[in-house]
Amino acid sequence: MYLVLHREENMETTFSTPQSYIDEFNPLDYFQTYYALGQGALFGEWTNFALRNLHETFAPGCVEGDTLIDFGTGPSIYQLLSACEVFNNIITSDFLEQNHIELQKWLRKDPNALDWTPFIKFVWCDLEGNRNNYEEKAEKLRSKVKQVLKCDALKSNPFEPLVLPPADCLLTCLCLEAACKDKESYCNVLKNFKNLIKPGGHLLALSMLNGTYYNVGNKRFFALTLTKKDLEMAFKEAGYEIKKITFTPRNDTSRMDLSNYDCQYYVHARKPK
Repeated sequence: MYLVLHREENMETTFSTPQSYIDEFNPLDYFQTYYALGQGALFGEWTNFALRNLHETFAPGCVEGDTLIDFGTGPSIYQLLSACEVFNNIITSDFLEQNHIELQKWLRKDPNALDWTPFIKFVWCDLEGNRNNYEEKAEKLRSKVKQVLKCDALKSNPFEPLVLPPADCLLTCLCLEAACKDKESYCNVLKNFKNLIKPGGHLLALSMLNGTYYNVGNKRFFALTLTKKDLEMAFKEAGYEIKKITFTPRNDTSRMDLSNYDCQYYVHARKPK
């Protein structure tokens, strides 16, 4: 059994087309696979890494403003829990209608919505030092999300036909390695993002390095393999000033069958004024 798994993990994964996502990506399977309480493959190590870095970035006096664009939101809300304290206008976006549907369920408090309570409690209690009424955090985030838009990372204007006013900050979490076929397209997306950000505004990107795939239910999706050097060069070539870049090796390798990345990254960059 080990030999079979080992060979499978090292097989090259073909690029997942937009149509394959439309046909095969199930947000309920995605949540169960990666975020379910105590058993999701990203629950714990990844979410702690992401939420702590975002908490520090959105602390008072750090990154703040009026408008934040979350690019590639998926069905998730955890990446916005700290941002809602310092931004009044949050625009979420995703390529898939099925992800819009799940996100809208959470926004309107549908009883069948995905349960992000453990992550809300972690930010509200552990990071922000509150004790009671964690529902206040959820309500604050709901009040700040003003739009749920369709986006396509591979278009020069990802929100075509809409033209969005430049935002103070653009955040993208666990998105670009799935959307981009190669390093050139990854860099091009970063360049196109500059049109969505004000001069002097911020780009925050967090995801994985050195992976080739991730599974959702019984479906396997492509992940662009990036190294630390690839990542740094892409941001510099796209014309950003890197303010902070953090890499953390993956410690929990028990679920490599689901996703074979070996490092987590967080980048805080700025568009030059």
